[in-house]
Amino acid sequence: MSTRDTLRTFIIDTFFVDDFADDDSFLRKGLIDSTGMMELVAFIETEFHIKLDDKELVPENLDSLSRVVAFVDRKQSLAKAS
Repeated sequence: MSTRDTLRTFIIDTFFVDDFADDDSFLRKGLIDSTGMMELVAFIETEFHIKLDDKELVPENLDSLSRVVAFVDRKQSLAKAS
């Protein structure tokens, strides 16, 4: 399963939402609240074996499916390069 599909399935199953576009803001659309964001972060760290630093916990990285996918892909590429 792709990164996008894995994350989309997690969001649908965990937050009981399925009608959202890849670029919809999780927070502005009310799809995921602040507690849910912490669940998403924990899932990302566990599922994709990457560690998120506090400074990375910003909307630019985590506020839509497309942003999360790009962020995870970037983190995994950096981990492979190390």
